[in-house]
Amino acid sequence: MSDFTLHTNETAPDAAKPLLEKSVKAFGMLPNLHAVMAESPQLLDSYQQAHELFQQTSFNAEELTVVWQAINIEHDCHYCVPAHTGIAHSMKVDQDIIDALRNKTPLADEKLEVLRDTTLAMVRQRGVLSDEDVNKFYAVGYGKKQLLEIVLGLSQKVMSNFTNHLADTPVDAPFKQFV
Repeated sequence: MSDFTLHTNETAPDAAKPLLEKSVKAFGMLPNLHAVMAESPQLLDSYQQAHELFQQTSFNAEELTVVWQAINIEHDCHYCVPAHTGIAHSMKVDQDIIDALRNKTPLADEKLEVLRDTTLAMVRQRGVLSDEDVNKFYAVGYGKKQLLEIVLGLSQKVMSNFTNHLADTPVDAPFKQFV
């Protein structure tokens, strides 16, 4: 069992307290991931910023979900897979997309499938994509900007997935139905 603390505003380091308040304001609750990350205010701040910035990319809700879940599933994150399933529902992502991602089955939309394939290639090949990978990505309408935006999403997910592996973060009550 993990010995990481699920911090509250009372137990968190002073520098983390405003960040926890920001989390509650944004999510209507204190996600356990953020409660763990509060141990390192710098990590929590970086994660919050990466999350906000990734949501401001050129990707729509379906594409954000594809990038997030492709990485979460590849990293076998017990916390983020159900959390992002719930988030996908709140963003009105089609159930077929959610299921295909979780079940590792082909996505009906070719562009989304190429996005998933490219994201997984980034993860598995540590950012070293083949010309074929890049050309497939460009052929469906993405560009250099979106390649770099995947890097941003991957950065966010490394912070959360690795934290959850280290801390064995308990899944939040609203997401337990998606475990």
